[in-house]
Amino acid sequence: MKFITVLFTLLVVSNTTLAQDTWRGLIIAPENRCSPYDKKSQYPYPQSVEDIIVANMGGIVYGPYTGRIFENDRKTDIEHILSTSEAHDSGLCAASPEVRKQFATDPLNLTLAAPEVNRCNPGGKCGFDAAEWMPEKNKCWFSNRIVELRQKYKLTIDINEARTLENTLRNCESFEMIMFEGRPEQSDLNAISNVQEPNISQKSALTLYDDNGNGKITCKEARAHGIAPVTQDHPAYQYMYDPDKDGVVCE
Repeated sequence: MKFITVLFTLLVVSNTTLAQDTWRGLIIAPENRCSPYDKKSQYPYPQSVEDIIVANMGGIVYGPYTGRIFENDRKTDIEHILSTSEAHDSGLCAASPEVRKQFATDPLNLTLAAPEVNRCNPGGKCGFDAAEWMPEKNKCWFSNRIVELRQKYKLTIDINEARTLENTLRNCESFEMIMFEGRPEQSDLNAISNVQEPNISQKSALTLYDDNGNGKITCKEARAHGIAPVTQDHPAYQYMYDPDKDGVVCE
């Protein structure tokens, strides 16, 4: 009888260990920092990703978390929707440098936010997960994007975040980002007064990528700014040499 009881106990423990709880295809597990974290060295991204973010928003410098439209991108931070520290503790701590860089530069994970919203201020997003911080606006878009990113990079999720996201997602009719109507805040307009600062996406590509000022952009410069390969729809393309005329340079 004692032998049977011990055997039954071992089977229960074994089955519990093998069966992992999941939510929307994600393994539910506590956060685990399996290796040291250093954002600057492990998750690098060029400033030029800001151009891509603005272009994806139709050329508008917009903060989806608050619904604010900004006069220029000097007022915003590049923001990782799923923070690099959160991703690191959810599985990327064991990933290769290439995968970490891909995550840090993935347009799916990039948006803009005012510094006071993005950084570690009272009420700021900092490196919190969705159970610890949720945006004022675009909650459905934000929550769905968190799930998409965790699925894409095969990350785990802790139980509190899964519950928070589920409570939000089950009440959503759409996961599209909402572009709330509005004008730049008066403080922004006062700051620019008579000097109109152009949107960085409207500045000459030469200003952004022509490091030696010779009126051309080389593949070396394109790679240094993280924009290679450059396709013909990119503003830098017109200043580059495409010998085979296939619409792509620096492959």
